[in-house]
Amino acid sequence: MRTNSFALSCPDKRHFPRRAGRSRSMALSLSLVALLLSGCAGFRGTSVTVGAIPDDYRTNHPIIVAEKERVFDIPVASGDRKLTVSMRESVRGVANEYRASASGAVRIMAPFGSMNAGAASLLVREVGDVLRKEGIPGNRIISTRYQAGSVNDAAPIRISFMAITASTSECGRWPEDMLANSSDNKHYANFGCATQNNLAAQIANPGDLLAPRGMTPIDAGRRATVIDSYRDNGSAL
Repeated sequence: MRTNSFALSCPDKRHFPRRAGRSRSMALSLSLVALLLSGCAGFRGTSVTVGAIPDDYRTNHPIIVAEKERVFDIPVASGDRKLTVSMRESVRGVANEYRASASGAVRIMAPFGSMNAGAASLLVREVGDVLRKEGIPGNRIISTRYQAGSVNDAAPIRISFMAITASTSECGRWPEDMLANSSDNKHYANFGCATQNNLAAQIANPGDLLAPRGMTPIDAGRRATVIDSYRDNGSAL
């Protein structure tokens, strides 16, 4: 039987000897057949070793609970002289986010070097007033400025504070050709990143990822009412 560097030819059962003249030749033949059959069973053309695929999108893009700056932009036009209704609602929303997740300093940043810098400097005081009315202490509110990108840039008023946040890595990584390197059937680098980011953004309390919340005591009266109603309906049936 011939072999080559690529494959072993599997023996044909019709060529197996049905009878043996001597016990020694029979044993030798059986050993050779077993060796060839084992080679044919474990080798077909090219030898490929396939193991467990270790990559997982939850491992590549884990959701991490850590301190992170939360930034909220309030758009300002160059002709604005006071906060509009939508601006006030946006500031109130920021105050709600702060009360729910933070207790440190709140920074109100007005732009300079832009066309709307004058209007933004006037509205900063109103933004601070709205935050104080929403329950944020005045000694935690800090007013600063930041450099606008260009003179024609409609730079917003930015409100920021530090808070514990659930987040994951930034999406958009394509370190290699997805089509050219698909023979291993592994996830590409950006796979599952958007899903993990969306899930992290929907988590209202990042602490829920670390430990369960405490359970409230049962309502014994309501429990008794439900059980009695169940018994009454059961007896009626």
